[in-house]
Order: sequence, then structure tokens, then C-alpha cells
Amino acid sequence: MSGAKILVVDDERAILKLMQIALRGHGYEVLEASTGEEALVIASTKRPDLAVIDWGLPDIEGVEVLRRLREWSQMPVIMLTVRDAETDKIAALDAGADDYVVKPFGMGELLARIRVALRHAARVEDEPVIEAAGLSIHLAERRVELYGEAVKLTPIEYDLLKLLAQNAGKVVTQRQLLRQVWGDVDPDNAAHYLRVYIGHLRKKLEDDPSRPWRIVTEPGVGYRLAVEPPEKT
Repeated sequence: MSGAKILVVDDERAILKLMQIALRGHGYEVLEASTGEEALVIASTKRPDLAVIDWGLPDIEGVEVLRRLREWSQMPVIMLTVRDAETDKIAALDAGADDYVVKPFGMGELLARIRVALRHAARVEDEPVIEAAGLSIHLAERRVELYGEAVKLTPIEYDLLKLLAQNAGKVVTQRQLLRQVWGDVDPDNAAHYLRVYIGHLRKKLEDDPSRPWRIVTEPGVGYRLAVEPPEKT
């Protein structure tokens, strides 16, 4: 991933400068834009590997830039926002964001999210085995192992885990999980069933189900399957 081309879109010069220094210091090539229209031009001509887009741009909102990008590009996009409302996070994810980071943020957090998004994008879509957080999901055989030991899952538990694993490191919204696992259901009425099945998965996969780290809840938004254990402090 070293040498990947990152497009940074923000109208605050101080943030652009900070991210330019940090990203270049980690071996990335940096492209910059201060407006949404400029970002779309650069994205189409320079073909970056990933974009970090601020929600509040002077011409068009960052989420609209994302929607336009998704008409022709599947490159990873991380949204930057001062908006911590659940509805805004869901709107960004539903529009096609791979992740979001709330301002003010630490560069360590952003760099970690970038690494995860680039790894996910580099993975082959029809990969027969997905490895994440000590788990091995064998797609062709619908078989799951935890540190090499077989784990017995129900069909719905497996489908949930498979969807989370295919998006490892990314937030998957409750709406996406419900739609892809249960089909055409009322999200408000079916959300309870999702919580129940996530609880079942945690009992089978977590070291301590009361303190889960593999299947992480993003409050009011959805769930994220961790790529690796959290750093010990």
C-alpha cells in the first residue's frame, strides 16, 4: 500500500497541510482539492487509490461529491465531518462511503482507517477465504474457523458474519444488514432480530461476549468486524 495515491478534499488549508505532511511521511502520494468540483476533476484525471473528503465544502457538499463519484468509481472514500449525528453517518455510508471520521480527529486514527480501506479494496472480490480478527471464513464451503477451530453457525448467523467479513474494517449499516440477510423487511420492526443474532454471534466468536472487540457496535448506525485485535494500553 506504500505509494498509494490519496486525494484529500478540504477547504481548510491547515487541515490540508497537516494531512499532506502525515500522509507523505507514511509513503503516500498526495493530491489536494479545496472544492467538490475540483475533486471530481482530479478524481477522473488522476485516478487516486483513495479519497478523504470533507463533508462541508464551499461549493457542493462532500456527500454529493461522493454520490457523483459512485456513478463511475468504486475507489475507497473516507468522509470527514464535524457532524456526529447518526443520521449523517448513515447518509454517508448509504451514499457509498467506506468509512467516516469525525472532526477533530487524530492522524493515527485516520491513517489506520486509510490502511484498512486500502487493504479491503486490494482484496480480490471472489476470494475463497476471508481472514480477519482470528477468523477464517471459507466461502465455498460456508465454513467458519476461529484460530483454526471450527465454529458451528446457523444459516442466518453465517450470512451476517459473511457480510461483515466481506466488509471487514468497514461499518455496515443496520439497513444494509437487514436488506441483504432478511430481504424486504421493515428496518424498524426487524432491528430487534438483528440485535439478537449479533448477540448469538458474539457468544460464539468473542473472547468475552460482554466486552466484544471482533463485532463492534457503531451506536445507532450498524456494526463493524474488526480486522485485528485492539492495541493493548
